Amino acid sequence: MPWMLFLPNASLLLLLLPCFPALDDGGNEQSTDVISAWEGDSVNITCPINGSQCQVDMVLRAIRQSLDVIYCLKEKSPSVNPTLDNRIEWSKEGGNLRTTLHRLKESDSGTYVCCETVEINRNPKQIYRKTTIVVVKAVSRRPVEQSPLHANPEQGQSVNITCVLKSSAEDEFLLLRTHVQPNEVLSVSKLNISKVSPDFENRLEYSKEGNRIVVTLHKLQEKDSDNYVCAQEVQGSPLLSASGTMVLVKEVKQACEKSSWELYGLLVVVALLFCALVCCTLYRVDVKKYFQKKKPNEVYEDMSYNSRRSTLVRSNTYSKGE
Repeated sequence: MPWMLFLPNASLLLLLLPCFPALDDGGNEQSTDVISAWEGDSVNITCPINGSQCQVDMVLRAIRQSLDVIYCLKEKSPSVNPTLDNRIEWSKEGGNLRTTLHRLKESDSGTYVCCETVEINRNPKQIYRKTTIVVVKAVSRRPVEQSPLHANPEQGQSVNITCVLKSSAEDEFLLLRTHVQPNEVLSVSKLNISKVSPDFENRLEYSKEGNRIVVTLHKLQEKDSDNYVCAQEVQGSPLLSASGTMVLVKEVKQACEKSSWELYGLLVVVALLFCALVCCTLYRVDVKKYFQKKKPNEVYEDMSYNSRRSTLVRSNTYSKGE
């Protein structure tokens, strides 16, 4: 029957179903983490292990050092690189392989990639699962200078971060977030090809002059608060980094509303006090006398009458003498 022609395809589909979780990324990186630590501290790097039937192994690889840190074969215990054996601890937590690197050195700075190998129809395929950038900060020296140490802008404002690199050579430059939301904010390659994080798309500008780079973050939001670290990848040396700039964005909306309400309240109190003062003044002053007509001055009229009368009397006396 014709429908039987579809059975091989259906069987193949059922055969590949357990491998779909391992192939959902198309071989691309799932995510990138940024970890910042001081020399002598420890860091944890987590690699996802999906446990699909097609999975063969998982390797944590240090790209700069060209070193396989830990190798985990399916359903077997991981094996640690002998050069790091005394500084590595590992544990399986659910679907993740957690690797802890102790007593960090500045040379440990670099990019670590979780590489998974899957096998489909006896064809092995390597998939990059996760990338972790480790920045080990030297205690004694700062190969990359950065300013300011902290900034406290308001929402909607901008902040400038100045980075002075070790040299003016065309090495890769990175601006990283290392605390609240660890991520790569800006990367400028040797060919001056820049890549900006989607969180700062259309909100980031940078200028480069010699070994000096100025990065401007515009229209800051409260969620942008973080520690921003300048880093430089120099060929033949570990990742160089600065101490960082702590950016704390102040929320101004509620402060403005609070100030407005306080101003309104003050105006109302002043108006009430003014009205009370006017009422007290009107109560104490007899206003009626300012609107009544003045009565004639009786004393003045009487004196005028007596004066006229005296004049008449004198006139009569002289007339009689004549």
